[in-house]
Amino acid sequence: MSAKSEKLPFLAYHTSTGQPPELVPGPIQREWMNETRDAFANRCLPLLIANQAGWLVLSPHTVRAIWDGTDSLKSVCIENIEGPEPYLAMSHFGHGILTFSIPFLFRTPPGYNLLVRGPANMPKDGAYPLDGIVETDWTTATFTMNWQLTRPQHPVTWRKGEPIAMIVPMRRGELESFEPELRGLYDDPEVAKAYLEWRNSRSQFIKELPIEGSSANQAAWQKDYVHGRAPDGTVAKDHQRKLALKQWKKGKKP
Repeated sequence: MSAKSEKLPFLAYHTSTGQPPELVPGPIQREWMNETRDAFANRCLPLLIANQAGWLVLSPHTVRAIWDGTDSLKSVCIENIEGPEPYLAMSHFGHGILTFSIPFLFRTPPGYNLLVRGPANMPKDGAYPLDGIVETDWTTATFTMNWQLTRPQHPVTWRKGEPIAMIVPMRRGELESFEPELRGLYDDPEVAKAYLEWRNSRSQFIKELPIEGSSANQAAWQKDYVHGRAPDGTVAKDHQRKLALKQWKKGKKP
């Protein structure tokens, strides 16, 4: 059974009172990417795929946090501006770290962890997301999402509906199964040939790009990677241009 056809359960048990935070697939769009000149950032397929590679946990509140620059638990002033209790944001560790309680007990299939990280390609001025990996196939504990505030006296706001975390299931032990090996380019003539073809094609395109009426000028940008196509015309078999993560749905009692 292929990875695409295999159906793996991914469960979230709401552990608190009130309305649970919304869980949604990561959208392909990012505001800052749309605002780049001619929206050129949207031409980068690796960025677009990363944008969608996980589910977002959306804040049910508008929260503002200010760090005073010290290490104490009271160094972060938290203001819950909008949204009902229970509130998720707290100062739990000190050192300018803002902690969001995630009120779900997640369950992944045996052998799968959960990467808990900041929303991909969504920079936030004054705050940096801290990643964690949780063994969600067995643990009975919930986890938190933590952000390191980086600028003293600088107010940082998470608005209601804004992502506070991104969750990505990953197979435990898979990274450790790789056998890294460093080689010279010409150790593999076929790899070297393909790379040189790409490099020459890229150099020629950039050279012709400013020439009005040239094929490069009319194309505006090379689309080979977007189409999964090598310079010799070979097309990658399993190339992806978009992810299609499933929406969360309300489950039934077993």
